[in-house]
Amino acid sequence: MEAKILSTGTRFSILPESYIRPELERPILSQVSECKNVPIINLGDHLNRPQIVQQIGHACRVFGFFQVINHGVSVEMMEKMLAVAGEFYRLPVEEKMKLYSDDPAKTIRLSTSFNVRKEKVHNWRDYLRLHCYPLDQYTPEWPSNPPPFKEIVSSYCKEVRDLGFKIQELISESLGLEKDHIKNVLGEQGQHMAVNYYPPCPQPELTYGLPGHTDPNALTILLQDPRVAGLQVLKNGVWLAVSPHPGAFVINIGDQLQAVSNGKYRSVWHRAIVNAESERLSVASFLCPANDAVIGPAKPLTEEDESPAIYRDFTYAEYYKTFWSRDLDQEHCLELFKN
Repeated sequence: MEAKILSTGTRFSILPESYIRPELERPILSQVSECKNVPIINLGDHLNRPQIVQQIGHACRVFGFFQVINHGVSVEMMEKMLAVAGEFYRLPVEEKMKLYSDDPAKTIRLSTSFNVRKEKVHNWRDYLRLHCYPLDQYTPEWPSNPPPFKEIVSSYCKEVRDLGFKIQELISESLGLEKDHIKNVLGEQGQHMAVNYYPPCPQPELTYGLPGHTDPNALTILLQDPRVAGLQVLKNGVWLAVSPHPGAFVINIGDQLQAVSNGKYRSVWHRAIVNAESERLSVASFLCPANDAVIGPAKPLTEEDESPAIYRDFTYAEYYKTFWSRDLDQEHCLELFKN
C-alpha cells in the first residue's frame, strides 16, 4: 500500500490503483434505491412486549436487520461516542500509527481496509478495532489520546452490551424459545468494537468502504453517522440504502443467530459505500459467543417443527478462524457448516 492508513488529513485527488475493483465487482450506485420500509422498533413501549417480540421476529425473517429507538442509550452518549471517534481520527498520523497493526489476532489495533495481509484489492476505510469485555482487562491497552477516549468508550460499551442482551432475549422469544436460550447457548459473550472512518473518496464508484458481507458474530449494534449515509443491505437480490434514523441503532443478525434459528432468521448481507464529498464515521459493536460455545440449531426448533438441522454443531473458535482465513466477500461462510 502507498500509505499504511488513509486518515492522514490529506485528500486524495485520484483513487490509488490498489483500491480499484475489477469492473464486474464495482458498486453500481445508480441502481441502488432507498430502503423505504426499514423496520423501526420502539423498545420503550414496555407494556407491549408481545408486539415488540412479533415485530422483531418479522424483521429477522424478512430483512435480517432492524433499527431500534427508545433503547436506553441516551442520545448524548451516542453523540459523545461519535465525537471522540472523530477526535481520534484527527490525531497526528504519528500518534495514530503507534496503534497500527495488520495482525487480526491483536486485541487492539488501528488498521485499514479489512485484511491487508491477504486481500488483492483494498477497501476505502480505516478502523480502530478494540476488544471490550471484560473492560478492566482491555481498557489499559486503549488509546490515551484523545484524553476522554477511555472514559467515554467504556461507558458506551457497557450500555451497548446491556442493550444487546435485551435484544437477544426478544429474539429468543420471537423464535418461541425461552428468553434466556440464546444467551445460555452463547456463553460468556465477548464484545468487540470497530470504530470506522471512511474518508472522502475521489472515485466512489470504483471501490467500497467494505464490500458485501455478513457478520460472523451473533449480533451487531451499529451507530451510524447521523449526517452521512453509507450503509446498504441486500434484500431480494437488490442493494438498498439505509438512511440514518435520529437516535436509532441498526441491529444486524449475525451468522451465529442464523445457525441457532436453523435458518429461520437471516444474517444480513450488507456493505459500506463511500462518497466524494464527506468523511463518514460509524461504530459497530459486536457481541460474540464464547470461543468454546457450541453453536447449532436450537433443539426445540428441530424437534417441535420436525425440521432437520440445516447446520452441524461447531464452536465459535472454529467458525471465527474459518471466517478470517477467507476473503470478506466470498460466499457465505456459514455454507461451509451445513449438514
